[in-house]
Amino acid sequence: MKEAGVDSLPGGGAEIFHPRVRKIICDHKVSGQMWLSIARKAHQAGLRTNATMLYGHVETEEERVDHLLKLRELQDETHGFVTFIPLAFHPDNTALSHIPHPSGYTDLRNIAVARLMLDNFDHIKAYWIMLSPAIAQIAQRFGASDLDGTVAEEKIYHDAGARTSEFTPRTELERLIRAAGRVPVERDTAYNRVDRSKMPPIQPHQRTDLVSLSLNV
Repeated sequence: MKEAGVDSLPGGGAEIFHPRVRKIICDHKVSGQMWLSIARKAHQAGLRTNATMLYGHVETEEERVDHLLKLRELQDETHGFVTFIPLAFHPDNTALSHIPHPSGYTDLRNIAVARLMLDNFDHIKAYWIMLSPAIAQIAQRFGASDLDGTVAEEKIYHDAGARTSEFTPRTELERLIRAAGRVPVERDTAYNRVDRSKMPPIQPHQRTDLVSLSLNV
């Protein structure tokens, strides 16, 4: 796969590593230890990966901290994580639909705590599709350095009840970033700065998703 051009992995499925939580919300998935082992092997093979944490369901604050500590320990070992992505749980249309949605306060606190604890991670993402563009904008002042990009279609969270738009134009993302006192920078998956003025024009037969339309802040 590397020879074919694969150089990174998305990092989903981490949820909360603690076995008590995984037994309740994702007992069909691999264990937290197996997830960490897979990430370790990917890093050792030269693949960069993202790290995620799904919060706001049945986990305790101690279990969130335990999750972050395990990520920090593996990052100290491999230096293979590119970014950390805290993901707010959407209970609608799930077996946990009776629990409340995470509040904006919870969203911002998780980003701030992650920025303090994961000092060996270069980037913390504020995923605007889950948080709303408004909360993601504020998150830039709470430790986030990435708003993600101009996603064209998103199914997982909208099937679970997310009411945010599935698409935000590039111009709007840039406006949100500048209004927060930051400078928008386009980047690729590995967070290298992209200068489209130096890129060759896209030919009709070429794929158009050569780089991410994410905006680094």
